[in-house]
Amino acid sequence: MRLFVSAAALAAGALLSACATTEGGAPSPQAPLPPSFEATRLSEHTRVLSDDSFQGRGIGTPAEDLVVRYLSEQYAAAGFEPGGRNGSWTQDVTLNRFTASNIRASLKAGGETIPLNQGQQIVISTRLPGSHVSLADAPLVFVGYGIKAPERNWDDFKGQDMRGKILVVLVNDADFEEPALDTFNGRAMTYYGRWTYKYEEAARQGAAGVIIVHETAPASYGWATVNNSWSGPQFDIVRQNAAAERVPVESWIQRDVAVDMFRKSGLDFEALKAQARSRDFRPVTLAGASLNAEFDVATSQVTTRNVIARLPGATHPDETVLFTAHWDHIGVGEPDANGDAIFNGAVDNATGTAGLLELARVFGAGPRPERSIVMISFTAEESGLLGSEYYAANPVYPLETTVAGFNMDAMNVYGRVSNLGIIGYGQSELDERLAAAAQRQGRTVEPDGNPAAGSYFRSDHFPLAKRGVPMAYAEGGGEFRDEPRAARNAARDEYGSRRYHQADDEWSADWDLAGQVEDLEVAYWIGLDLANSRDWPGWKAGSEFGPARAPSAAARR
Repeated sequence: MRLFVSAAALAAGALLSACATTEGGAPSPQAPLPPSFEATRLSEHTRVLSDDSFQGRGIGTPAEDLVVRYLSEQYAAAGFEPGGRNGSWTQDVTLNRFTASNIRASLKAGGETIPLNQGQQIVISTRLPGSHVSLADAPLVFVGYGIKAPERNWDDFKGQDMRGKILVVLVNDADFEEPALDTFNGRAMTYYGRWTYKYEEAARQGAAGVIIVHETAPASYGWATVNNSWSGPQFDIVRQNAAAERVPVESWIQRDVAVDMFRKSGLDFEALKAQARSRDFRPVTLAGASLNAEFDVATSQVTTRNVIARLPGATHPDETVLFTAHWDHIGVGEPDANGDAIFNGAVDNATGTAGLLELARVFGAGPRPERSIVMISFTAEESGLLGSEYYAANPVYPLETTVAGFNMDAMNVYGRVSNLGIIGYGQSELDERLAAAAQRQGRTVEPDGNPAAGSYFRSDHFPLAKRGVPMAYAEGGGEFRDEPRAARNAARDEYGSRRYHQADDEWSADWDLAGQVEDLEVAYWIGLDLANSRDWPGWKAGSEFGPARAPSAAARR
């Protein structure tokens, strides 16, 4: 199968000029129609990027060269210029890569030894540089949700010494099980509920390792996703003092194994889980329980790349409207029941990457906007938002004059829907613009339908948002507008249960991309309006991201 679609083939067909619109959003009679998004182009980009020849788009692999070449060719064909420094299409992102092997692990509890097989009862990894990890009889202590949040008067550690211990923690935060507590924003997950936070706080406590008890509902994904995401090489940005920020053992354990471990230690898992929802909770040592873990670690550095394309603004080129999506996926892993080892990542996130390419084509076909348009295809999202974290810490275009941004991740491939779901609704003044744009399509805006999943902290807008850049992450949701509705609902549900982060995330010629087109139209309309205005959207009162934006206000006057 051919690897690349020629620029000529993708540019075929009539390209229409942008035009002024009437107040109601319809093209004015005297002007030509604006450029339109084409589902066939989106499908073809997604097909190419998720083809087996791209080997699951793993970072730091030969597949990365294919991705970078394909994206830079398509951005160039759209009329964009290289957006990296010194005329480059890329921004180098140096990461540490950790590959664990020869993993041997077991639990001791109640005088018994419980063997733990990698991928079955436990998934063990590390992001601490070294060549070997060995923990012998490391004591276990249950620390509830593993949260220390002084501003919420919450401390699961109560000053106890955690050095050298293995922390057993629950996923999500206390409000998931009991939203009425409203200690952590009710059902809407806070960053304290994310697995990344659990590991970071454990390192601050001086722990030797962490065991996160996997439960599907609070995690929002099944064990297969955990296994596929953490069994392969792990990555991290290069840190000056990694030992202060990373623990030797990062792991997840199956819930049933954890329940049995608690029982053998004379404890009731469910009772302790209920106690952990209280500010009064104190750490509980699992008497006579310990973890033995030993494995080799191949630690190396790898340079991966963000791909950046820019359409310079006609009158205010130093001000930037940003569009982002991650190009990477899991790569090649263990074969599934069908013998397929390539994690193609068609929906996640070849669809979002295709969306950026189609946005670039439409922007490039119209009149030059006043402000610059920048597309960033981020690397290493699947490794913990590392490409976007690196860019946010080392921006090519100043964050203080980045007007706003729009992130695309795992876009709708099942047809037109009634709503536009806003992840992080209520955070920024982009909400009202999104609502107006959705209304033009006969859709309504709804807050994140599953805020407990913590989606606001799980995609590439977050590193920019936490540094103050207003970022929109919106996606189609709600009821399908076209028949057969039952089949569309079933396909959407099946993706979440059987295909997400699995080898079955593959392109299909049967997809209905009309919903993806509508979501791209929303981003385009708002982005074009901002690019041709002097507006600077802000954060709403009470948002935790507003204070990060405030110090640079003078740069936007």
